[in-house]
Amino acid sequence: MLRVINMRVSLNDNTSIHNLAAKRLRIPPQAVLGVVIIRKALDARRKNNISFVYSLDVKTTVPEGQLLSSLRGDKDVTIIKEQESVKITPREIKLEDRPVVIGLGPAGMLAALTLAQHGYRPLVLERGRDVEKRTQDIAKFWNTGEFDETSNVQFGEGGAGTFSDGKLTTRVNDPLMHHVLDLFVKAGAPPEIMYLHKPHIGTDKLRGVVKKIREQIIELGGQVEFEAKVTDVTIENGKIKGVTVNDNRYIPCSIALFAIGHSARDTYTMLYNRGIDMEAKPFAIGVRIEHPQELIDQSQYGISASHPNLSAADYSLVYHAKETRRTAYSFCMCPGGLVVAAASEIGGVVTNGMSLYNRASGVSNSALVVNVNPEDFGSDVLAGIDFQRKYEQLAFKYGGNNYHAPLQTVGDFLANKVGSTAFQTKPSYRPGVCTADLRQCLPDFVTDTLAEALPDFDRKIKGFAHPDAIMTGVETRTSAPVRIKRNHEYMSVNVQGFYPIGEGAGYAGGIMSAALDGLNSAIAIIKTI
Repeated sequence: MLRVINMRVSLNDNTSIHNLAAKRLRIPPQAVLGVVIIRKALDARRKNNISFVYSLDVKTTVPEGQLLSSLRGDKDVTIIKEQESVKITPREIKLEDRPVVIGLGPAGMLAALTLAQHGYRPLVLERGRDVEKRTQDIAKFWNTGEFDETSNVQFGEGGAGTFSDGKLTTRVNDPLMHHVLDLFVKAGAPPEIMYLHKPHIGTDKLRGVVKKIREQIIELGGQVEFEAKVTDVTIENGKIKGVTVNDNRYIPCSIALFAIGHSARDTYTMLYNRGIDMEAKPFAIGVRIEHPQELIDQSQYGISASHPNLSAADYSLVYHAKETRRTAYSFCMCPGGLVVAAASEIGGVVTNGMSLYNRASGVSNSALVVNVNPEDFGSDVLAGIDFQRKYEQLAFKYGGNNYHAPLQTVGDFLANKVGSTAFQTKPSYRPGVCTADLRQCLPDFVTDTLAEALPDFDRKIKGFAHPDAIMTGVETRTSAPVRIKRNHEYMSVNVQGFYPIGEGAGYAGGIMSAALDGLNSAIAIIKTI
């Protein structure tokens, strides 16, 4: 098989990938037996010459050596061998009790599925509800303001990522990434996630993927329970012995994988009180900003902005404040999406971004956040939770004490005033918004840094700091406020059999990295037991 890289294709070229491969290799189309797209990226650096850049695997009737000779040492064409699948060999050490997986977000799902595929029949305990009921509960909250602590954007089947853009981008370079993407596709995700440079599933399709993976776990002998919150753990002689569910049911186990998500504050507290070794870690907080998608498209694509072969454009912005050494940056940017209410506690307002698969809302949104360090909230390990909660409760107060969110135009924010309602876009946050001073809902160092950053961002994307652009607060759940310490085998450093995994444990950021962490933790267990 031949690997072809750096194959540029004009935006206006609608030639089939089969014929493009033949042209690139200088052979007739009938000599191409098959083409697999390995990677497809967009190069929009030159607005007047936007192109797609492909990497392909191509099988031909022409002997590979002969073909390479005819291309005269072309460095972008090489011979590759088909990769062998990863084989995992369990050790012959038997478990008395089935492994327990706590949490059914990306890390918990992949850990449970992998264990089930190898005959371990895991028991999965999810504090929230299944994705069908959860979707109804969240819709009710957004429509009426009736909040449910059990079932919301943070808690329930699929985790927080289920109600997001469904991004699968990650900085993690793991050979098992293709395996995870393949699992998602087999569960109903769009096939193009296998090769797109910036793949996303969309919240509408992701809900079906999540349900399918749960069904696979059950078909393979696993068991999944909902509204099953782990409220205590039993530890004896430095080993996990069991977990208590809903304060009234004890489940013995010697293996427990805690994939609790970054918002399980009560679980963090319980684990800390039980002596699980953990530490405070940095995170970031800020606001959500919205713009017409057309503005972002024009900035990123120029004259090609409305081209049918282009999807809604995204962006990534960073600003470093020289004096304070703070950093403001865009986070979880959602093209063609909306801002959503993502609270997980009574009396708090939390924002997040979400997009459907087609990204067709006409409005872009992104978090604009500023880094927060442990020194900013004190020496206590759990102080970051109190820090987040403080500003969520202030947002609740200034939003009207009814889960409406405080909102301010960029112009008012920069001028230190309140009250403008000439919004550039209709606020998408539900159940509603209330004009307010966002400086009252966030620390001074955050709002001061954002005020410095906005003019800089406007120079990079013309119109970004438009006076009528709207900002909604507050964005606080960018990552876990603590890290549960573990060793290289994914196990707690001080409790044998306790495996802290995923974003909630402080070792992932986003769907893909959390899924990989869950997969690798399960492999580590299989190789040991």
